[in-house]
Amino acid sequence: MGKFVIKDAKNGVKFDLKATNGQVIATSEVYSSLEACKKGIASVQKNAVVAAIENQTKADFATEKNPKFEVYTDKAGEFRFRLKATNGQIIATGEGYKTEANCLNGIESIKKNAPDAEIVKE
Repeated sequence: MGKFVIKDAKNGVKFDLKATNGQVIATSEVYSSLEACKKGIASVQKNAVVAAIENQTKADFATEKNPKFEVYTDKAGEFRFRLKATNGQIIATGEGYKTEANCLNGIESIKKNAPDAEIVKE
């Protein structure tokens, strides 16, 4: 089972969602308070399961409604994703992946791990 790890950041607190193997599969923005961070986690748990995947790396991709995972390529040419909540806010982002398939696997891992993940504070 995955877990959300809350930790102090430079100007507040943030979380990482870690898979069962301990690898970070998603990261949050920096929140101003622990309470706000916990609300962000709840939003990921709720939205990740129902979010569609909008693959912006495809020439004729269909625009999906929020909540959604947006798949895109970064300046280095790596595949990345961001999870947007119903209100359009980005609530989690993924690392850079060398292949589209690995990026999509990262999204599936979030869908699987986020709903029941324990929450721990480091």
